[in-house]
Amino acid sequence: QVQLVESGGGLVQAGGSLRLSCAASGRTFNGYDSGWFRQVAGKEREFIGAIKWSGGFTHYANSVKGRFTISKDNGKNTMYLQMNQLKPEDTAVYYCAADPESPYGVPETALLYDYWGQGTQVTVSS
Repeated sequence: QVQLVESGGGLVQAGGSLRLSCAASGRTFNGYDSGWFRQVAGKEREFIGAIKWSGGFTHYANSVKGRFTISKDNGKNTMYLQMNQLKPEDTAVYYCAADPESPYGVPETALLYDYWGQGTQVTVSS
């Protein structure tokens, strides 16, 4: 079983940057697909992007492509979400998630992920 803990959220002005971290414990990320989602109250959880731990393949939602980057540190068993050029519409609670690796790319649907962190709030002021 994987336990995930996000950190790094906060308040930032539009145009600024933040880096979120997702640390795994219980077991390593090896053999998992790991994703980032965000959710605004009253709306469905939105896929941001994901990474295959083996090989490092990444895939992003169009809404964040070119602004957000997912990376990983094998030694620290941690995944990161670097967010640049932040916009007020990026304000949300951000979650990391993990699921045993799929042979068909990375899942974009929240229901396909078994393990979730507790979320971290990101607020972008205009």
